[in-house]
Amino acid sequence: MKCFSKISVFLLFVLFINELFAQEHDKDLIQISGVVVSADSIQPVPFTHIIIVNARRGTISDYYGYFSFVAQKNDTVLFSSVGYKKGMFVIPDTISKNRYSLIQVLVSDTIMLAETVIYPWPTKEQFKEAFINLKVPDDDLAIARKNLDPEEMRQRAEYYGMDGSMNYRNYIYNETSKLYYIGQTQPITILNPFAWAQFIKAWREGKFKRKKKN
Repeated sequence: MKCFSKISVFLLFVLFINELFAQEHDKDLIQISGVVVSADSIQPVPFTHIIIVNARRGTISDYYGYFSFVAQKNDTVLFSSVGYKKGMFVIPDTISKNRYSLIQVLVSDTIMLAETVIYPWPTKEQFKEAFINLKVPDDDLAIARKNLDPEEMRQRAEYYGMDGSMNYRNYIYNETSKLYYIGQTQPITILNPFAWAQFIKAWREGKFKRKKKN
């Protein structure tokens, strides 16, 4: 009977000690809630990996960067996301409440990749041949110089019969005639005696003779 009483007292003592440790352990548990944002734009960083390093457990933030998890005081929390440098946060042991709000800022991580040059030619020999035989198109200045070349303009005048200045004078003459006879019937050119006089004069001077081809 005495042995049974001693065992009962011992069990009660063990349960009391465990309850004390459990209460102390519960005091160290903290509900951590917050949001992960970018340092340059203060925009939420979605789906950030959050790991409690010493406990080997964690969670993931949602689309808006919000997270919530339970940890203990002095735990080290690691935040990581693609395109950002990793962030660390140590839960302070001076927290008096069982809840703690956190705004974790992540800095963008610029990754410099090695330069890759893609050529459309499979071998250096083909590239060399294509480079040598390449016909570079004329720029605007070269095209303007060709169009204003006197020899080119002379050949065009012979081919078309009139150059730019003659076309301009003819256009101005026609427009002036329209303005002169505006509001009234324009006379027929075939009945104009001055036009017939100019025609006969040009015919006598041989301006209508065909040019002999070389």
